[in-house]
Amino acid sequence: MQGQVIQLLSGYYDIAVGDQVIRTRAAGNLRQKKVSPIAGDFVEFTPAPDNGELGYLTRVLPRRNALVRPPVANVDQAMVITAAAEPTFATNLLDRFLVYLAGQRIAGVITVTKTDLLDDTAFARLQAVMNGYERIGYQVHLPRQPFGAADLEALRSVLNGRLTIFTGQTGAGKSTLLNHLVPDLSLATAAISKSLNRGKHTTRKTTLYRAYGGLVADTPGFSSLELLDVETDALRDRFPEFVAVAGDCKFRGCQHLQEPHCAVKAAVAAGQIMQSRYDNYCQFHAELAARKPVYDKKKR
Repeated sequence: MQGQVIQLLSGYYDIAVGDQVIRTRAAGNLRQKKVSPIAGDFVEFTPAPDNGELGYLTRVLPRRNALVRPPVANVDQAMVITAAAEPTFATNLLDRFLVYLAGQRIAGVITVTKTDLLDDTAFARLQAVMNGYERIGYQVHLPRQPFGAADLEALRSVLNGRLTIFTGQTGAGKSTLLNHLVPDLSLATAAISKSLNRGKHTTRKTTLYRAYGGLVADTPGFSSLELLDVETDALRDRFPEFVAVAGDCKFRGCQHLQEPHCAVKAAVAAGQIMQSRYDNYCQFHAELAARKPVYDKKKR
């Protein structure tokens, strides 16, 4: 049988098959191959026999992507939560998240919180910035008043049929938004644990739970990742608006920095590409170029 891992508990793997959740152990051959299933994995497993023993997870199917924090595979999208104020809104951190997600082929849904802390003038400025992200192709949720019924319903519709993680800057209100979006989150998670409990499990890793036709990763930690996991030569490809015009650059390998006749720089000068996005790209490129190489001492 096949299913999707939705929870790991002290060596047990809870696998969702339709509306049913089946608890399994990892088969010995997985341990021998040093294969470690994680939440979100699509797997094959042998169901439990009728004598009440557990079934065995036998194979992890190929992953589309896999994150380290949280340990989740086959993620479709990330709600990137950023505050309008307290902490101060910054395109730099937002773009770091978007660059990371692009490398994992995960769609970023930008969701702005604490907009009620802005006056109308400041909100209009922020709205102009978010309009720029929408023109690039990102989905943006920018409510004038947080947690309105219509906006929450729009966000819930985004969850349908997808595995979603929540991430963003510290203090942006990720947990608060999640609690408004899915009020029965803790109840749903507790119900799964209680219904499947066979003894006391103290080591809990990542849990996925059903929400509005999709799955949501109920775990913190993603915001602490090192987000610039990319080589300097590939950074440009994680800015979709750069890719859209790069074919018109004079040089095929143009990095859009000092090269003459650069279509990206021309688009920035013409106001077709956001200045903040280009400035952040230049900063990220400089950071990556300044990194010291890490050598493997074992190869000496």
